[in-house]
Amino acid sequence: SRRFHPLFMRYSQKLLSVFQRHLNIFKAAKQCYNCIIDRKGRTGSHVIPSALSRRHSKLWTITKQRGIPVHHVYFIREKKQIEVPEGTTVLEAERLAGLLPDAPCGGAGTCGKCRVIADGQNVRACQTRITKDFQIDTAVSSSLEDAVILTEGFSRPVSFRPGIAVHAVELKKTVPGDRRSDWERMLSALSKAGAEGAETFRPDPELASSLYERCRQGGIWYIAHTDREILDIRAEKRAFCFAAFDIGTTTLAGYLLDAADGRVLAVESRMNPQAQYGADVIMRADHALAHGTEALSRCIRQELDAMIGCLAAQAHRERTDILQICVVGNTCMHHLFLNLSPASLVHAPYTPAISQALTLPTAPYGLNVHPKGQLLMLPNIAGYVGADTSGCLLAIRPDQKEEITLLLDIGTNGEMILGNRDRLATCSTAAGPAFEGAKIECGMRGTDGAVDHVSFENGVWNYTTIGNRPAAGLCGSGLLDLTAQLLKHGFIDENGTLESGQEDPGTFLLVHPEDAGNEKGVYLTQKDIREVQLAKAAIAAGIRILMKTLSITEEDIRCLYIAGAFGNYMDPVSAGAIGLIPPSLTERIRPVGNAAGEGAKIALLNTEEWRLADRLAKTVEFIELAALPEFQDCFVDELEFPLPAR
Repeated sequence: SRRFHPLFMRYSQKLLSVFQRHLNIFKAAKQCYNCIIDRKGRTGSHVIPSALSRRHSKLWTITKQRGIPVHHVYFIREKKQIEVPEGTTVLEAERLAGLLPDAPCGGAGTCGKCRVIADGQNVRACQTRITKDFQIDTAVSSSLEDAVILTEGFSRPVSFRPGIAVHAVELKKTVPGDRRSDWERMLSALSKAGAEGAETFRPDPELASSLYERCRQGGIWYIAHTDREILDIRAEKRAFCFAAFDIGTTTLAGYLLDAADGRVLAVESRMNPQAQYGADVIMRADHALAHGTEALSRCIRQELDAMIGCLAAQAHRERTDILQICVVGNTCMHHLFLNLSPASLVHAPYTPAISQALTLPTAPYGLNVHPKGQLLMLPNIAGYVGADTSGCLLAIRPDQKEEITLLLDIGTNGEMILGNRDRLATCSTAAGPAFEGAKIECGMRGTDGAVDHVSFENGVWNYTTIGNRPAAGLCGSGLLDLTAQLLKHGFIDENGTLESGQEDPGTFLLVHPEDAGNEKGVYLTQKDIREVQLAKAAIAAGIRILMKTLSITEEDIRCLYIAGAFGNYMDPVSAGAIGLIPPSLTERIRPVGNAAGEGAKIALLNTEEWRLADRLAKTVEFIELAALPEFQDCFVDELEFPLPAR
């Protein structure tokens, strides 16, 4: 532990420096041209100021009044041109143009992933301010498109009892002597058709106003309703749908379900456009506190709405056929989608603004579906254990198992749940985005050309890439394999010190530039290994603290469920070799894919499961690692790599 104490101190000081910088930014007065947000409006190929939000349109006017020059920026590959005030960064211009730049560091200038060619110069978009008309080529920058996104996941079978039912009801004209209103007579007919508690449904003036004409026409009408209200009345039988979404920090997954039998009709996945504001939740929360939540909320709502259109088109359905949507995500994603300030998440004691399950109308959240569509939000468990973990609970149901299980979701915010039907405990660890390609010099997301697996046999380094394309960088599983192989064969010692045996001992070159899909090759640096140590130590320390809290040993854990894309594609042996998970558990791993998305689907398919989610969230014991003095000691201990077996 003493050997790693300086490393831990440097890490702590780095965090303190970041927090101080964000505090200074928050306090500083901003120039008006930096306050423009990325809302698109087009006349021909131009983005025009009038398309900005009302809140910021005045700032554009002030820019003109103060005489700040305005320059044209043309994006060559996208064939888009916009006008921006002088001093705007290229990254901000990309956002204004509706592009999806990848900026894992949130524009702090530390990751180098946002590089572009500006008038022939290779520059960092976030650090280059526009002082003249520019032509921008985004070819060298990372993008949020074409990534391999996990949408499949393990799910247990549940009975089909959705929260929306459709009943055929005969509507008749009123007869003399019947003093009941049209609404009351319709509810009575609905009750006779089998709708329990229909007499208590709250009146809907909009629907009630159309009842006289419908009763005058007579005949059979199909009424869609929940256990509290009527959503739709029509003469023909309609094939309604549900939609489920998992809002991940990095990726989005969407599913369209048939409301008649629960079948999956279509699947759609995309990158989370909020990544242009930072790779992790802390960066995005900081951006929201400094600039407001509007830009972050709007871009995720627009992306989900676009996904709804694609899902409906794939299934040959109409948007208005969708009656219910269930959304899960970590607590920060949950808050930003609802346009809630994440202030309570970044200040002690790190509690959510809202934790309980919500049923909301879809229209105010930019989801263009049925006019009376409902939005279901699964509950948050704690500040950094969110609705996505509630979805995992519904998918796996560890509360029903006699055997002790560990559920682990390895991402930028690593959540885990340990226990069985007697007791469940959860915590989250700030693993950071290293395993998603951020903060790694040659790191990249799981797109074509990413090295996804590495081995070393008979003195020869072998690797595979996604799409069998020339190697362009390391994705999470490739980073894990390469680190494990370097450790196994003595290129890295237990302290994490790299001795590559190559020209630069502190850098290991895996793919030479002439063989790579880029100009610099694919390599791993000493700094990259430190990032891996920090990430793996956070996860491992969280597991140790949970086991200690529940007085559970590694031998007691009968199954390790690994959720998420990284867990699905990683090599369990490599994970055990570097100490990310206890090596004894590698043979008990069961990948469950996108369990959070499966939980969202379950909540739509069975209304009792939807109600159960709220109760489960309240019964799980939350362990606040930051409040435990022993966590820091455990974290420092876990920074060491295990000694490989010889």
